[in-house]
Amino acid sequence: MDALAADILIIFERGVPNGLEFLWRWAHVLVGIVWIGLLYYFNFVQVPAFAELDAGARNQATDKLASRALWWFRWAAVATLVTGILILLAQRDGGGGSLLFASDYWRTYAGISISTGILLALTMFANVWLVIWPNQKKVIANARNVLAGGEADPAAAAAGRKALMASRQNAIFSFTMLFFMVGTSHFFTSWGLIGEASGGERALYWAITIVLLLVLECNALGLLGGTGTGGPRVIYDNHKNAIITGLVLVVVWYVVWILAFGAP
Repeated sequence: MDALAADILIIFERGVPNGLEFLWRWAHVLVGIVWIGLLYYFNFVQVPAFAELDAGARNQATDKLASRALWWFRWAAVATLVTGILILLAQRDGGGGSLLFASDYWRTYAGISISTGILLALTMFANVWLVIWPNQKKVIANARNVLAGGEADPAAAAAGRKALMASRQNAIFSFTMLFFMVGTSHFFTSWGLIGEASGGERALYWAITIVLLLVLECNALGLLGGTGTGGPRVIYDNHKNAIITGLVLVVVWYVVWILAFGAP
């Protein structure tokens, strides 16, 4: 048993990729599936279904079902973020140092690709903890209060709408986030884009990327005309619009990549 334990330790310490990197990557995929899977469940299944329930049934489902799902949802987001950081700490650059602190890597095409995925994932994480969960707590508290015989909170509907918009934007972002997360190793590198991008290429790409992300995020937060339906918020008004927008956004970001770095 001691020999087996020693062999396992060697695999995790000296494997290529090293064992810890593989472990964190496996865990990252596992908890990421939980996070994004629940995101899609909320947007594509729960919200449309809840809209067809009467108020009493919806309050019961919010209390018993949504509250449990939201627990797994928000902590899966934390676990995804933490394991992502651990992957970068475990990965090694050419000099043997942690990839997280390898400044040269982040100027490469692969580094830019994964950075895009990370930026979108961090935005989604912030939406979960700073917008979706705080507003959903109000919705859950209202449902439980009504079920206990209390008066409905008039602010609950507005809170639910804010949470919905941020959640739908996360669903939209997730399509592009996964495109870059997976594409770093399995798509962009097949173009033969090896080495560092030029300063001009990086500046153009990140300028367009940041503007695109900020416009969409401001829209999700109601900063471009409020939180009502219609107008620029039409992409959040039903799950079909969100899916179409998410797919279109992948194409748009792909075009941005080509504009900055060229076609394959």
